[in-house]
Amino acid sequence: MIIVGELLNASRPAVKNAIEKQDEKFVADLAKAQEKAGAHYIDVNAGVFPEQEPKYLSWLVKVVQEATNLPCALDSPNPQAIKAAMEVHQGAPLVNSISLEKTRWDSLLPLAANNPCKLVALCTSDQGMPKSREQRVEIAERMVCGLLQAGMNADDIYVDPLVQPVATDAGFGEQFLLAMGDILNLFPSVHAMCGLSNISYGLPVRKLLNRTFMILAIGRGLDGAIINPLDKEMMAAIAAAETLVGKDGFCMNYLKAFRAGALEPSLAGQTGADL
Repeated sequence: MIIVGELLNASRPAVKNAIEKQDEKFVADLAKAQEKAGAHYIDVNAGVFPEQEPKYLSWLVKVVQEATNLPCALDSPNPQAIKAAMEVHQGAPLVNSISLEKTRWDSLLPLAANNPCKLVALCTSDQGMPKSREQRVEIAERMVCGLLQAGMNADDIYVDPLVQPVATDAGFGEQFLLAMGDILNLFPSVHAMCGLSNISYGLPVRKLLNRTFMILAIGRGLDGAIINPLDKEMMAAIAAAETLVGKDGFCMNYLKAFRAGALEPSLAGQTGADL
């Protein structure tokens, strides 16, 4: 599972304040905490500053990469901000995200195709957000074929079938899961990624719903997620689900997480004989 740590997002007041004050320590500490918790990418987002987004996104990239050994996920629909951040990024970033909306597609495709990167392809278009399985699959097929024709490698494409809240429509969770399975059957070499917290929007005990949906999604092939890696229960659920669906050879990641006390704090330090 590719974990994208979501916490350095300017929509969060503390992060917004740190960006405004150019507080490198705050940003570095939050990036390092996510790296330690198991993130593979650190999402950086400065979208609440539309006029200064290119400058601030580049600054975030520099601070994160000085503090960690991780690449960044460049979280913006603004091609100028993505371009500026790419110019200072060391190595290949994850670009989040392109969509089939014409303006966004036309502006971001050249950047993604002509610079080493991985790319999240969000299943939405100028017709709006999809509601059905079929709409998601149709959008994904057009995007993946377009990206491949532009020269991108299938392994660098992460399709996001778009999670929507079940409080709005009880079928949204099932439609996402079915569509994801269809997309991965059509394109076995691409990946599936999502930010899944929208599934629980408007409902109580959201973390329970998020963890349960994550387990269901892993069972359907999800191999990337934009989440809070400091949520230990979520990270434990991911480790367990990947083990149970055969994505953890010899259960090594599960055992490593157990020995680190990352599965249940109450079990830290115990051996198999104790349980």
